[in-house]
Amino acid sequence: MGKLVYYLVYGVLWLFSLLPLRIHYVISDGVFLIVYYLVGYRKKLVRKNLADSFPEKSAKELLTIEKAFYHWLCDYFVETVKLLSISAENLKRHMVFKGAEKVNEIVETGQSCALYLGHYCNWEWITSLPLWFTPKAKCCQVYHVLENPWADRLFLKLRGRLGAISIPMSEVLRRLATFRQQGHPVVIGYISDQVPFWNNIHHWVDFLHHDTPVLTGTERLIRGTGQAVFYLDVRRVRRGYYEGEFKLIEQNPKNTKDFELTDAYFKHLEASIVQAPQCYLWTHNRWKRTREEFNIRYDEETGRVSLEDLETIKKRKGLL
Repeated sequence: MGKLVYYLVYGVLWLFSLLPLRIHYVISDGVFLIVYYLVGYRKKLVRKNLADSFPEKSAKELLTIEKAFYHWLCDYFVETVKLLSISAENLKRHMVFKGAEKVNEIVETGQSCALYLGHYCNWEWITSLPLWFTPKAKCCQVYHVLENPWADRLFLKLRGRLGAISIPMSEVLRRLATFRQQGHPVVIGYISDQVPFWNNIHHWVDFLHHDTPVLTGTERLIRGTGQAVFYLDVRRVRRGYYEGEFKLIEQNPKNTKDFELTDAYFKHLEASIVQAPQCYLWTHNRWKRTREEFNIRYDEETGRVSLEDLETIKKRKGLL
């Protein structure tokens, strides 16, 4: 049954993707009215995230950003569907990269490159990177396997259509080692602004006026494999057109201190968001883990974070 649904959904989306982008955006405008005014998809969370992230802005300014965000989110959905059939030549006009020559220069020496990304602008269109790099490079992206195997299959097809290789998080080290043995330098993208699990919290940063727990596994992987580190600064030039610029953070990451790369990444990402906040994924509950709760869960004797029910931990520690 799942296989039949997959092919049915895929066929409908593929036919829809054949429409010109201008038609996609007309549909997006209609979807916006439904999502924003009728459904109000995660509107309460979006408003809280925006208000907490931009305390200096007025209610009117926040509302303007909020509406612009939902407009962009609907555009993101139709643009992602368009990825099913858009030609390489056409996508290169809509998703332009600057500074690729520096990445290519490093790759030609045999060194791999890491690209720090965020859930900002259209990260699905960034899978067109193989069109901009030397054939010597293996272009990859780390991804979380979706629980629904058919949805996972669909996104793998989308993200691999132009030559990018999707690698599950659990397989990254093994795949990188394989590429190295084969003599293939890698250009690999890490979307590293997800919420870490309690037992993976090792570092906090001041990010958009929040005390924010962040993933540090990306940094450890980069330093361990000696990848040159770039931040991909993406901007939405106008509707349907994006521009990404490669900004070198560090070419010799093994010389950096703990969390130095992570801190640099979040400073770059924050600067991008402040410049155009409507293009960030505000529907994600990014700040659901607080330092206060972390301190309650943390056991100083074992150095571990308990995953038990919070009320149970509080009772055991005499906090109730």
